[in-house]
Amino acid sequence: MDTETLSDRPLTILTLAGIPQVQPGDDVAELLIEALAGSTTALRTHDIVVVTSKIVSKAEGRYVDLSALQPSERARELAQITGKDARLVEAILREAVEVIRAKPNVLIVATHQGLILANAGIDQSNLEVADHGRRALLLPAQPDASAQRIKDRLDRHFRAEVGVVVSDSVGRPWRLGTVGIAIGAAGVPALWDRRGEKDLSGRPLEVTEVAFADAVAAMAVLAMGEAAEGRPAALVRGLEWTAKVRSAAALVRPKAVDLFR
Repeated sequence: MDTETLSDRPLTILTLAGIPQVQPGDDVAELLIEALAGSTTALRTHDIVVVTSKIVSKAEGRYVDLSALQPSERARELAQITGKDARLVEAILREAVEVIRAKPNVLIVATHQGLILANAGIDQSNLEVADHGRRALLLPAQPDASAQRIKDRLDRHFRAEVGVVVSDSVGRPWRLGTVGIAIGAAGVPALWDRRGEKDLSGRPLEVTEVAFADAVAAMAVLAMGEAAEGRPAALVRGLEWTAKVRSAAALVRPKAVDLFR
């Protein structure tokens, strides 16, 4: 990033402690406000709050009771290929618009939100102990809208213009390991189009588009952790931008220009 991107402040990431187990109907923005009060930190313009999709989904009641699902013939067929529970496969198919890959232990689909994810992003980790695999958690139905609602509440409370990113962790086709990405965003340039700007030698950039919200999510998720750390939110401070605000939907590559589908 060039000097127009960063301010004179150092770039800092503060994980937010004290957020309880989120229940359906909880106000995520209010939980963030309380956590920030506990850290004696007030949000400023261009601060970015990153929240995991898990707590957003929990608050929105995005649970599915797998025991209540009747697997379709297609679900049973894919369960045989992947070795997954047919009821889980049925839940995945209900969140999907297209099956991309089905192999042993792998089921990758395109979701209604436009994302391409293993298992449609459905998760069974870090749920209540009593679930014992009975329930699973879906992604937020409209993650950009979820991010906007949280931002609106934080903006009013702190009298600032902040950014909000809803993060999830994904694998990558050509590299091992998971990394955080933005599935929802508000108040930030999720995709920063820098085409036409000059490089160090004065040559115009021709193809450079920066996945700004993904980069923010990746560093925040690294700080928050992905196992039993219990840190589902973080404050990223020190970034500046002049690009126009764009939601995370802008990061989704259209199928017509996807070379691998």
